[in-house]
Parts: sequence; C-alpha cells; structure tokens
Amino acid sequence: MITTAKRERLICENLTRDTAGELCLAGVPLSSLAKEYGTPLYLYDEERIRERCKTYLSAVRAAFGENSQVLYASKAASFKRLYEIMKDEGMGIDVVSRGEIYTARLAGFPLCRAYFHSNNKTDEDITYAIDAGVGCFVVDNAEELYAINEMAGERKVKQKVLLRITPGIDPHTYAAVATGKVDSKFGSAIETGQAKEITELALSLPSIDLLGFHCHVGSQIFDADVYLSTGDIMLSFVADMQRELGFTARELDIGGGLGVRYVADQPTVDIEKTVLTVGESMRKRARELDIELPKIALEPGRSIVADAGLTLYTVGTVKRIPGYKSYVSVDGGMTDNPRYALYGSPYTILPVMGEIPPENEQMSVVGRCCESGDILQENVPLPKDIKRGDLLACLTTGAYHYSMASNYNKITRPPVVMLKDGQSYIAVRGETVEDLASHDV
Repeated sequence: MITTAKRERLICENLTRDTAGELCLAGVPLSSLAKEYGTPLYLYDEERIRERCKTYLSAVRAAFGENSQVLYASKAASFKRLYEIMKDEGMGIDVVSRGEIYTARLAGFPLCRAYFHSNNKTDEDITYAIDAGVGCFVVDNAEELYAINEMAGERKVKQKVLLRITPGIDPHTYAAVATGKVDSKFGSAIETGQAKEITELALSLPSIDLLGFHCHVGSQIFDADVYLSTGDIMLSFVADMQRELGFTARELDIGGGLGVRYVADQPTVDIEKTVLTVGESMRKRARELDIELPKIALEPGRSIVADAGLTLYTVGTVKRIPGYKSYVSVDGGMTDNPRYALYGSPYTILPVMGEIPPENEQMSVVGRCCESGDILQENVPLPKDIKRGDLLACLTTGAYHYSMASNYNKITRPPVVMLKDGQSYIAVRGETVEDLASHDV
C-alpha cells in the first residue's frame, strides 16, 4: 500500500537528524554505533535517565516534602550500570527477585533503600533479602507475612514491611498491566475486607515492623485522575486503620505507572505537574480526614528509562506479496522486544538514513524468529526503496525490552550500549553462542 504521509515527527526529545538526514540519539549518529557494535543493539541515553531521576526527585519533594522518596522500578530495566546511576542520583529502588537484588549489590547500591516486591517470594528469596539487608518488604499475602516473621525471628531481626493493598481501581489500560482491580493477582482488597485482616495480622507478628501500605493500579496511565482517586481511597483506608485498629501508617507508597509516548498521537505527560497535582489533592484529603499525611513514595520505572532508549536493527529480507501486504524482516524481533506479541503495543519505527519520504509504503516490520507472531509493528510507513543492509530504529525501547528479552530459537541477546557526552560505552556485553550453551551439561 502506497501512502502520502505527513512530515516525520520525532517523538523523543533526545532524537535529532543531522544535516545529512541521519537519525541521532543524544547527538550520536546511529550508523556509527551500528558499525562499531553491530545490530541488533540496545542504546540508552545516560543523561536522559539522570534528567528524569532529577525531575521526579524534585517534583516529589515539592509535592510531599523532603521526607518523601522515589523508587526506581527495576523490572523496567535491570543491569549493573543502571543501579550505579540510581545510586549516584539518590534514588531508591524496588526489586522483584534475588537476581535484581544481587545485581544491585554488585553495583554497590545501598540496599537499605531497596523495597522488595513480588506476589510469591520463595523461602530462598526471603532469606536472601533479609541477609542482604533489604530495607523493606512489600508484602502481598498472609503466607508471606508468616514466612518473613519466622525467618526474621530466627535472625533476631524486626523486618520493615509495607502491605500491598488493592484499592479497586480499573485504570483502563492494557488488561495485562492493570493491577489495581479487586480481582488482581496482587495484594489484598479493601472492598472484601482482606486488607483490614492482613493489617491486623501484621500488627500481631513479633518480627514484623509494619510501616504502612503500598498500592499500584497499573501502567501507561496518562490521566492524573487515576492517581487522585487512588490517593483518596488509600488515605481513607489509612484513616480507617487508625480509627479501627489504632495503627498510624508511617509510609504510603502509591506506585508508579505514568505513561510514555510510543507513537505521535499519544500525549506527553508533564511529570512535575502531575506529581504536584496529586500532592495537592492528597494533602487536602489528609486534612479532611484529620490525619497526618504519611511519608509518600512513588515507583516510576518506564517513565524514567523508556524514551532514553531505542533499538537499532539491520534490514534483511524485503518481501512483497502483490495484492496483500509487504514485509521488512530485521535481524532482531520478539526475542529482544516481545511487547507487540504480548500486548499489541504500538511503536514508532524509522529509517536511520533519511526521513520517511512523502510517498512511502506501508509495511509490516517483522523479526527473524521461526514464529508467525514475531512482529515488531504493522503498517509502518517506510521508503519504497528500502533494501537489505538498511538500518531501522525502533523508538522508546528503554523499558521492558532488555528485561524481557529471551533466547527463543537460541538467538543471542544484544549488547546494551550507553551514550554520554557524545561518547559510547558497553554497559552489558552481547551474548555469544558459547554463552547459550554454557549451562548445558
């Protein structure tokens, strides 16, 4: 299908085209990076990550006071260099596995600023985290509470915890990433009375130090109203527990989930304005309820790293089926980005050398896996003369790409390269075929 497109719009602030029309990330031409490191290639703009950390820290402190904190949600992207950056910027982190805790330890991250999530922590997870000095557990259920109490007691530790509470909010995002509904696999619901029950249990256990509550309603949220409703419900619950159980929550973590732009028709979220709006609302609600506002924490992940990154590919096969559709196959695919296959997630894919011409061809960009669902994006406008060896950039891939990558079809995972001050360096080396067989016996 041949179409006439509007002029190309670069959706990320750190993307430009140079005078020759080549796409650049953080001022660095992408073809030079492809030549040096090969493709597929994960790229990250270090300064963009640091800028987002500073924005969040400034906004949260302005909205909730100096005692508030920002926790980077590690599941968005977890590797040693990122934890070093988070340490430098004064961030906390949330972690969801022993692997993330171990990686943070390697980076020298102070684990007293780490919050350990997961709806099913194993006994090994719990003992590892306690022994490593993880500051706080975010507890999902009663079984976990009992296990932490027992293992902390054996070590003569009183473990700090937050209870994950389900406020009963549907954020109207992808079903797979909506986590605040009553029927979520996460947390204890207020509506069913289970949230009060687990609070009573936590207060009864001798090796548990209950700090307060946690909630997270979902991801890719562009509307502050979701957070305003969440704040109202959670503060009402805090007030109820204070009145009914005599428990004063010292901390309240309201999660993360702010959205990012993957395509031009999605909005840009003003992080500072959104956080300040939520802060004003929660302060007002606390006054109405006649309670002291607890220490507030936020857990952004995607919105810190997503638009700091892109993935670079080389075109292999170009296939046209007259009367049907056209395919451009690249040297990556669902192994380095499974999100279209999982969620139908939209992406912007651009040619590296030169803008999309007004007269272009709508094509399906697909991967190299032996799998019909190995699709990166449908209906992508690309130059009609696109050919083998051309470079394509998939934008906004800093979150949930490296962290969700797989070795399906025994394909090696790409390297992660960071850009700073016009220079590049490897943060995670690319896998080799020898790596793939290294655990075989």
